[in-house]
Amino acid sequence: MCGRFSLAAQAERIVTAFAVAIPEYRPHYNIAPGQNILTVVHQGGQRQAAYLRWGFVPRWAKDLHRSMINARAETIMDKPAFRQSFQQRRCLIPADGFFEWQRQENVKLPYFITLTKSHPFAFAGIWEHRAELVSCAIITTAANAAVRPVHHRMPVMLTEASEYEQWLSPDSTHEELQRLLRPFAGDLLVYRVSTLVNSPRNDSAAVRLKISD
Repeated sequence: MCGRFSLAAQAERIVTAFAVAIPEYRPHYNIAPGQNILTVVHQGGQRQAAYLRWGFVPRWAKDLHRSMINARAETIMDKPAFRQSFQQRRCLIPADGFFEWQRQENVKLPYFITLTKSHPFAFAGIWEHRAELVSCAIITTAANAAVRPVHHRMPVMLTEASEYEQWLSPDSTHEELQRLLRPFAGDLLVYRVSTLVNSPRNDSAAVRLKISD
C-alpha cells in the first residue's frame, strides 16, 4: 500500500516536470490520507493542476467517510468502485518520495523510499467527483526488489514525460495503460527514518532524515 508520501521539491521543478502551472504550492514532507493533495488531470483538452482529497469515494457511495486511499493495479478494472475512473478519470500525483513501514516482531519501522537521482516523479492515480467532494486514490502494485524487504506493495511510479502523457491521454488504450501499471524498474534509495513520520503533524524535513539501523 501507500499511506504516506512527500512532495517538497521546488515549485519550478514540478512545473518543469509536469508542464503545468501549480497555484498555491508549498512543500509538504509528510502527506497523509484525508489531506488535499496536488494532482495533475486532463480537463478541457489540456493539463490542469488540481487539489483533490486523498481518499477515493465512489460517486454512488452514501458514506463520504468510507474512502479508499489505494487501488490495486491487478483488480482496478474488476472493481465497480474504480472501473469508470480508470477508464475516464486518471491523474498524476506528484511526489518526491514515499514511506513504508516494515513490521519486526511487535514494532513497525518506517522507511523512506525515493529515486537515487532526487527529482519529482508521479504516482499513477484515479479520481472521482460528486457535488460535495472531489477525491483520488494512488494505484499500487507488487513491490520491486528494493522495496520488498520493507513491504510487499508499492505505488505505481511514473518518471518519464512520455509516461505522464500516456497516463493522462484520453486516447490511450487499455493495453497501453496496463503496461504502465508495473513495479518500478529503476534504481531506488531505501533507508530507515525516525518514528517522527508516524504523526502527520510532523511536517518538516526531519521526517526524511536517515537514521542508523
